[in-house]
Amino acid sequence: MPYSIKEMSEITNLPASTLRYYDKQGLLPSLKRDANNVRIFDDGDYRTIKLISCLKKSGLSIKDIKNFMEITAQGDKALNKRLNIFRKRRDTLKKELEVMQEILNVMEYKCWYYEQACAAGTEDAVKNLDESKIPEKFRKAREHIWGFIPHS
Repeated sequence: MPYSIKEMSEITNLPASTLRYYDKQGLLPSLKRDANNVRIFDDGDYRTIKLISCLKKSGLSIKDIKNFMEITAQGDKALNKRLNIFRKRRDTLKKELEVMQEILNVMEYKCWYYEQACAAGTEDAVKNLDESKIPEKFRKAREHIWGFIPHS
């Protein structure tokens, strides 16, 4: 089904200027134009735009995405190259996710900590709590904050 740039903008929730930019960067190789040189998007372009958005959110630059699109145009002979791009990005995202999970765990612990302090009316009620009094799910986060400082 054909879509105008305005329709594709609404469907993808991307500004028309972004879609034009993607086209100018060569990221939409199958994009067609009508007799008046107006862009005509189709379902394949939609899927490409969604993939571009995903790759951008994953941290790839426009330059890297353009490289990926060029590799894709090589067809089956470049399947391993494409797979390697996704594996590398996946591995990087997994590491970032682990870091973010640690941060979230600390935030959850600190919310619990201050909820307890607020309920007691004083931080002293939780400041020096024995480890056994801290819910197990927060102990690792507390340890992460308190850490271990090696003596020199």
